[in-house]
Amino acid sequence: MCFESTIDGRSEGELWRADMLSQVLEYARSQRERYVQDLLEYLAIPSVSAQPDHARDVKMAALWLADYLRAAGLRAELIATPGHPLVYAEWSGHDHHRPTVLIYGHYDVQPAEPFELWQSDPFKPVVRDGYIYARGASDNKGQHLAHVNAVASYLRCEGTLPVNVKFLLEGEEEIGSPNLGSFIAQHRDLLACDCVMISDGSLRSLAQPVLTYGLRGLAGFEVHVRCLAHDVHSGHYGGNVQNPALALAQILAALKDAAGRVTVPGFYDDVRTLSAEERQSLARIPYSEADLVRETGALAAFGEPEFTISERRGARPTLEVNGMWSGYTGPGSKTIIPATAHAKITCRLVPHQEPMKVIQQVQAAMRAAAPAGVEISFSDERGSPASLIALDAAEVQAAIRAAQHTYGNPPLYELEGGSIPIVHDFQTQLGKPIILLGFGLPEDNIHAPNERFALSCYEKGMEASIRFLAEL
Repeated sequence: MCFESTIDGRSEGELWRADMLSQVLEYARSQRERYVQDLLEYLAIPSVSAQPDHARDVKMAALWLADYLRAAGLRAELIATPGHPLVYAEWSGHDHHRPTVLIYGHYDVQPAEPFELWQSDPFKPVVRDGYIYARGASDNKGQHLAHVNAVASYLRCEGTLPVNVKFLLEGEEEIGSPNLGSFIAQHRDLLACDCVMISDGSLRSLAQPVLTYGLRGLAGFEVHVRCLAHDVHSGHYGGNVQNPALALAQILAALKDAAGRVTVPGFYDDVRTLSAEERQSLARIPYSEADLVRETGALAAFGEPEFTISERRGARPTLEVNGMWSGYTGPGSKTIIPATAHAKITCRLVPHQEPMKVIQQVQAAMRAAAPAGVEISFSDERGSPASLIALDAAEVQAAIRAAQHTYGNPPLYELEGGSIPIVHDFQTQLGKPIILLGFGLPEDNIHAPNERFALSCYEKGMEASIRFLAEL
């Protein structure tokens, strides 16, 4: 039997690993300017998946990313889908007993409109006051490129990694990942791993990491109200026919009470109840009404009064109107009664709520609220369940240690209000722990004009990833 010798209570293996970690961290710091320039080049590609005019740009971003992964030392390829391609890459050492981490991200970005509200061109990235400003900077190019550069730093500095690594980077996250779920189900062997790392969220501050243990699901559809065969003169017919814009407003207003509670029958029946321990944990998150107002410009916080802001953010379901349109909205006046009115509706869901059940409940309530003289119909139904993640897995604990070493504080545990639909697919198809550790900040303006990503967040993200691979 052979025993490792020890120095100061640490084995030679531990000392070697600590020395490797120190050297890789130092190498990453020495490459700071290079890695920033690489991100600026990546952000200049307008990979807007929702807009057909940008299909070629989305493909260019995928090609750029595959080339970048190869240059980092991984085997990378583009995988065709019925939509935009996937980028898959991997590195594995000779020791097949090493743990394997699958790192997920997305290279597509939200549309940048309205362009006039940007202080600089959203696809000509600039560095201002310590931030990179560009569409996709925080969501999600900067965050997943931090992971790629962490792996690159290991391979360029040491020629090896402490674990096996796979990357799965998609170009359709911003349009609901329509092709990724089936790909995961059909390629579970290719994606086999010990855990999945996803960085597509926020820190609480530059010194306070957050580990997300729950994501809300999503249910959405469009509603269409018709009252007339065509637009009519408001003087000739006003007062004698139903106005669909007013009818739609009446229908929508009936879905909530004055305090913000959803009034749809059965809407809250399946909602998961927070434990006393969870409520205490969420209460430790330093997030107040003043923070909410500062981030959003809202006049005041609003919502179910029996729940805190942090609880409403991730543990309670919502019903929102995302857009409405009807009649004439151009310059000047056009005195008509429009024939139709339309709205886009989404509900954020919590664990145990079924998307299609919620859609049926809301649509039934809208039919019941429709006044006389209204024909109501629905389209574009879609949904994905919420996700809940256990924090006691060894791989999650490795991420917790890495975050604490990187940011100087242990992470807070948060239920996130947003949705990453593919997390549910990873959970059900791969059956491995999911780690949700974001590198951005709440004020990064994701999905809004002047999106940004702090240079310090980019650097700390690389450090956290480097430390996570070592801890794993």
